[in-house]
Amino acid sequence: MSDFESMLHGTSSSGASGEPLVGLPADEDLDDHARYDRATFAFETRKYVYAAGLLEPLVEGNPGNAEVTLLLARSYYHSARLTRAEELLRAMVERWPSDAYAHLALARTLQRSNRAEEGARHLKLAEAMGLEV
Repeated sequence: MSDFESMLHGTSSSGASGEPLVGLPADEDLDDHARYDRATFAFETRKYVYAAGLLEPLVEGNPGNAEVTLLLARSYYHSARLTRAEELLRAMVERWPSDAYAHLALARTLQRSNRAEEGARHLKLAEAMGLEV
């Protein structure tokens, strides 16, 4: 684990100068907002599996939050857990049929799963809703 990852997880005991670092709280000690912030940071730094692990309990506890659900689906997509991504994205387009990005993400997930024909409908919907695809 790199020094940066140790710091992110709050496990590093000292910095480059040998001084103790202020530890970050453990994942299980975070409130929902801090958990989402940490997950977003993990996603942005391409730690997709870690981000998904942080987001899963948030989606379970708040199934109506489209933003968190979409970030979890994207984390699954980028970590090649395509079945999980597809399941979440299908639920999203059923619940929020006007979410153009969910349609696009589902189309891309199906394309990556070698099911481009099945995803074509969602790609056309996303384009019709104004996304450039």
